[in-house]
Amino acid sequence: MTRSLAIWAALGVACILPAILAGTSPQLAWRGPVYILAGFAGVIAMALLLVQPLLIGGYLPGSTPRSSRRWHRWIGASLLALVVIHVGALWWTSPPDVVDALLFRSPTPFSDWGVIAMWAVFATGLLAVFRKRLRLRPSVWTAIHLMLAVVVILGSVVHAMLIEGTMETISKTALCAFVIVAAVKLIADRKPWSLSKRSNA
Repeated sequence: MTRSLAIWAALGVACILPAILAGTSPQLAWRGPVYILAGFAGVIAMALLLVQPLLIGGYLPGSTPRSSRRWHRWIGASLLALVVIHVGALWWTSPPDVVDALLFRSPTPFSDWGVIAMWAVFATGLLAVFRKRLRLRPSVWTAIHLMLAVVVILGSVVHAMLIEGTMETISKTALCAFVIVAAVKLIADRKPWSLSKRSNA
């Protein structure tokens, strides 16, 4: 029980603290409500990226494989919605900047990484929606989903780390590190590269 509470408490702190500290940033005084919405959508999305591999890996106490998969799907849909809010709100505040980012001609390097992560999120969502129609084998689905997830995580982490915005540096760095560690542990434990061999055995 103590270990379970400690794990959930640590996860809560890792996910919530960056948003709380971002809310105390003095930079918010110079931003409008739509821009602030865009920023916090991005912060929440980063926190949910940490939860996803923990769910699918079965690392969270009290979760069952069935409930973990269900929550993984719901959080995946939430991530897609947050990305739409993030980009849409930025578009509302400055359409030319968003157009430059989407066309990979923005002078800020973090924009390119954010756009790459965005398209990977959209591709993952489309793949999930049309998975049954595409009749993908489990091994194929796992491989494609994993590759897209890696792109989402790497793109999002680099995007967040390059931005000098409202997020507090230490908590942001810790959250990004936790996301990377959780993803690496999941890949190491599941060994998805061996799925095709087992399915053909």
